[in-house]
Amino acid sequence: MATFFSDLVQFRGLFQMILVLGIGGSFPYGFHISVINYPSVHIRKFINETWIERHGSPLHPETIMLLWSFIVSVYGIGGFLGSLCCGYLTTKYRKKKCQMCTNLIMLVAALFMAFSKTAKSFEMILVGRFLYGIGTGFSLNIHPQYVGEISPKKLRGFTNSTVAVFLTLGKLTGQVIGLREILGSEALWPWLLASSGLSALVQLVTLPFFPDSPSYLLIQKGNEEACRKAIRKLWGEGDHQAEIDDIMKEKAAMTSTKTLRVLEVIKERSLRWQLYILMTVMTTLQLCGINAIYFYSFEVFHTAKFEEYLIPYASLGVGLCECLSSILCSTLIDRFGRKVLLWGGYTLMCSVLALLTMTLSLQHQFFWMHYFSVILIFLFVIFYGIGPSGATISIMVEIFSQSFRPSAFLIVGCINWMGLFVLGMIFPLIVDNLGPFCFLIFLGILALSAIFIYLYLPETKGKSIMEIKAEFNKLNFGKKETSFTENNFPKEQLFCTKL
Repeated sequence: MATFFSDLVQFRGLFQMILVLGIGGSFPYGFHISVINYPSVHIRKFINETWIERHGSPLHPETIMLLWSFIVSVYGIGGFLGSLCCGYLTTKYRKKKCQMCTNLIMLVAALFMAFSKTAKSFEMILVGRFLYGIGTGFSLNIHPQYVGEISPKKLRGFTNSTVAVFLTLGKLTGQVIGLREILGSEALWPWLLASSGLSALVQLVTLPFFPDSPSYLLIQKGNEEACRKAIRKLWGEGDHQAEIDDIMKEKAAMTSTKTLRVLEVIKERSLRWQLYILMTVMTTLQLCGINAIYFYSFEVFHTAKFEEYLIPYASLGVGLCECLSSILCSTLIDRFGRKVLLWGGYTLMCSVLALLTMTLSLQHQFFWMHYFSVILIFLFVIFYGIGPSGATISIMVEIFSQSFRPSAFLIVGCINWMGLFVLGMIFPLIVDNLGPFCFLIFLGILALSAIFIYLYLPETKGKSIMEIKAEFNKLNFGKKETSFTENNFPKEQLFCTKL
């Protein structure tokens, strides 16, 4: 406990910057995932009323639903475009400047949302939602990279896992203020959708008072004095020479500056297993079944005889559970390591899904079975929050060095946003055709991923970038070629993130 408080005092600059980055980083992404469901009835009604006022006749219900679906899905299109542009722009203009520009985009989107009802224009909701997507596409790429680069080695797992903490906190905040007693009413829904602008405003005002990452200042800018100044501001006074030496080693490994496009990065042999790991953990995060759990929670709570007005609050409890377990993950990740939390979390989630498939299938035969389903839903969310939710982000940041990270996160962004879009399109069809047996698909994915991570992922806890790279050299080049030294190993290159 004494160590915790001493770290809190010494690294107070770091913790303050983590808070600022989180508020405008992954928080809006989580917020927009959850908040859009609450005003759906009011927005569809508004679309129809606006159309009647313009043309004198109502829209067909199927057309209203099509417009509503487009409003929801255009967020993913914007996010995908934001991710595509982010890698190149952050390499050219630095992460801090790009994140501040992202805040301006989010503020413009908030204005479109706030005044859409006054202007009697549902098109403004569409534009606002698209701009929100572009903004979160940028921030979801920048936040993990930035927060990973500002942390010392001993706190890197904690700082990386805060990305998941703020994401789940965003989900929870959306669930809370989306309640009809707060901003989810028919009169206030425009302000509900615009409220995300507040987090962008807070970050826009506070981020200029914090430095660029030490590794950026030393590796990209070559300014050792600015790097040391940034370290003192973030990590406090003390002997940080070992950390600076690690950054210098990484810089020395980047003396070759041949530019590779993203497609060439994918073909690069020295990154082959890093990309395999990246694809595995990111795909599993999308297809682990967490969205299915949230979807089925309403049905399970209803079957468990919850009063209708209590079901949104029960679902809020699920969101709170995810948020608290993500916070718990941030305290455990530097103790148990990333690998254990990943494969252990996958295994526990796999077990819960097997039991949940059974309880949902038998709930109509045994009246008490749905109570077990409620318990299993909460257990699944806890295991998800403690394991994959936080550890995935940490792995993605740590297995790529400074020069490769923008390109890697461009790939991550494409997988994330395309997965979100495809899952949104096909998931209702899967549920209609398979019912509770849809969990067997997610169970299979989790089981395969657990085995793959257990066998092939090197533990990254407490290791420098160069040490992690050496671990992957054994996989990329085989045992016969592990004798490569820093001088004769293919040097890292500065990558352009154009396709």
